[in-house]
Amino acid sequence: MTPTHSQPRSHPAQQLPPVRPEVTAAVVGALSPRLRKRLDAAVEKLAARPVTSEGGIRRIAVDDETFVELHAPDGTVTAEDAIRCGCLLAPACVHRAAAATLAPIADDTPTPAPSDEPDQPSPSAPDEVDATAPPAEPTEARTSPPTDSSLTSSPAPTSTPTTPAQAAAAEALWQAAVLVLDAGVDGAGAVLQAGLLRAAHTARLAPLPRPAAAAIRTVNGLRAARAAEPDHRTSELADALEELLATAYGLRRPGTPDAHAALRGTARRAYAPGGSLRLYGLFTEPVLTSTGHAGVVTWTADAAGRLYTVPDVSPGGPARARNAGDRAVRMGDTALTHRDLGRAGLVVSGATVSVDGRLGAGRGVRAAAAAGADWTEEPLAALWSVPVADQAARALLTGATGATGATGATGSTGAAGHNLLFLDATLTGVAREAGGDCLLAECGGLTVRLTAADDHPELAHRENLALLATAPGTRVRAIARLVPAGHPRAALLAVRLPTGQHDLGLDRLQGQDVTPTSPLPEPAPAPGPVRPTPTAPLHILRRRTEQVVVAGRRALTHDASARPHATAPHTTSPDTALLRRAGLSTAAELLDAMRGSAAERGRDGFGRLVPADTDAFARAWLATARYLDEASTALCREAWQT
Repeated sequence: MTPTHSQPRSHPAQQLPPVRPEVTAAVVGALSPRLRKRLDAAVEKLAARPVTSEGGIRRIAVDDETFVELHAPDGTVTAEDAIRCGCLLAPACVHRAAAATLAPIADDTPTPAPSDEPDQPSPSAPDEVDATAPPAEPTEARTSPPTDSSLTSSPAPTSTPTTPAQAAAAEALWQAAVLVLDAGVDGAGAVLQAGLLRAAHTARLAPLPRPAAAAIRTVNGLRAARAAEPDHRTSELADALEELLATAYGLRRPGTPDAHAALRGTARRAYAPGGSLRLYGLFTEPVLTSTGHAGVVTWTADAAGRLYTVPDVSPGGPARARNAGDRAVRMGDTALTHRDLGRAGLVVSGATVSVDGRLGAGRGVRAAAAAGADWTEEPLAALWSVPVADQAARALLTGATGATGATGATGSTGAAGHNLLFLDATLTGVAREAGGDCLLAECGGLTVRLTAADDHPELAHRENLALLATAPGTRVRAIARLVPAGHPRAALLAVRLPTGQHDLGLDRLQGQDVTPTSPLPEPAPAPGPVRPTPTAPLHILRRRTEQVVVAGRRALTHDASARPHATAPHTTSPDTALLRRAGLSTAAELLDAMRGSAAERGRDGFGRLVPADTDAFARAWLATARYLDEASTALCREAWQT
């Protein structure tokens, strides 16, 4: 079920300055009930109007004589009076609210730059860095870097009890999210979005960074869905809404200080002294996020196989993601670019490291270029010696323990922690899928589907994947990112071919880089040759949960009304019967509970229908979504077993 909204947000929204969430919420909240009903139509109309720029002012022509102005001298609209309209009803007009809704949402959380961490004194750091020195052996005095299982986790929050203000903010987030889930994309217009933005702003002040960030991602997803933007994915919106409901619900309930601290999250990364590091470059990947940030992240490893990242991400678009690889690394006095670092080495003294493996670049950090190592040489070759099944299990654990992700409360890098896979594979062909063709590769006895990490036309992922598809039989050493699925699947990031190492998001392969070694087979139709194990029908739950995200609670009430006795005792729906036949009795019970809570309507003493219990429906949907996550993880782990 795909929304059919035709609101062309993308063109004017890209020209408008971001507006802080509380400003949008306040402007929409000041509208009269009559104007609120007209707001969505006004947004759609305003999106089709031309936008002009003069200094820090953006003007939208409402008609030939009336303009809406957004004043953002610092690049962001930070006050209600910075949105002005020339119509007779201003400032209580619908045009101001429409312009605020049309504009991007400002990211209140500061973007962590490489120098955000405080300067850390390093008494043991030498005055000069020896680029030819061998890798330093770890010592007891040196702060150990993060383990693999914590590379996407946020810094450990302070384990303090949740305050009444935080509990109230979590309750407001829950109630706003429940209304969005009940309405779905089709019904979650500007008014419901403003309510969620208001709750998100309150949560940020509380502070509750993790649920607040999830709320902002939810609003961005709703806007993208209603605008039918090509890069929108219903699954991503469902994930954001699940994260929002799960964190808000957990904070509403009694819990230990540690559990609540994890649910609250942290707004900024904390850096700790890391001592002296000898690093070897692995690869560089471009980053392009939905929050308006772009750049690159270079991955490095030390002699023990621990991974560290060197980011260069800031506000920008596809051009910055494409070109940031040629920018100098902002660390010490090194003149290496990010492309160079991906193939060279680095010696760092006085290093500062965040819990997710990000290297800081404060004034006390010194760095110098050093010799790198080929992927076939130690110490990097050891990364490919770990069994693929163990790598997949570790990557899945990373996803479970780092629920906030690298974009957590900051949305800064989009680099998804250490869910990387180091694969030795043989390309065998290509499989045709609805989302685009993917490579088939034999790896450790498994048939792995290798997909493009990003489909944006400004990046080279898709083009390089198509060229690799012309060379079946080619042996490649690759770095990929695990994509959770019921079959082995990963997004291809970098490969080593006979002509050298290539970063697939930045480098464009040439014909001489790949040589076909066997006849090119016809594309295999999906699902293609995956493991011949029976697949659990979890797609039923996924389809139902995503239908609710798109159409709201009525997606299930309509299903129940089509079968009048579907909710009667001892009556089984076809979906439930299929799940039970597959041995998924818990999934069947959850689906029945979600459908029953959607259709259940009580009556008052006069026999009139009372409003539906949207709170109970949200809890049933959340339980189903959480079960789906756990079951999908278990199936993904099983799929990677050889």
